[in-house]
Amino acid sequence: MAEEIKTNTKKEKTVEDRIKEIYKMAKGHFGNVRFVGVKYHKKIGWIAKVQFDGDFENLTADGKDVTEALKKLKKRVSKIIDRYNKV
Repeated sequence: MAEEIKTNTKKEKTVEDRIKEIYKMAKGHFGNVRFVGVKYHKKIGWIAKVQFDGDFENLTADGKDVTEALKKLKKRVSKIIDRYNKV
């Protein structure tokens, strides 16, 4: 009998998946979200940003690459939501 080799079928998240996840988190907690995305700044590197419509203007995070910047931004949004839920 031939042995089956199980491969790791975990799907790698794309940049688009990460942006959509951050958008859902921010929209669920803060309400109106105008923009979630990334841009490259030649002195800083990659910048991920969530821009809101209300009183809370925006959140940003930077990183060496797009993925790192988005992960940091997601962490910031998560921390704010967690702090709010603890109160």
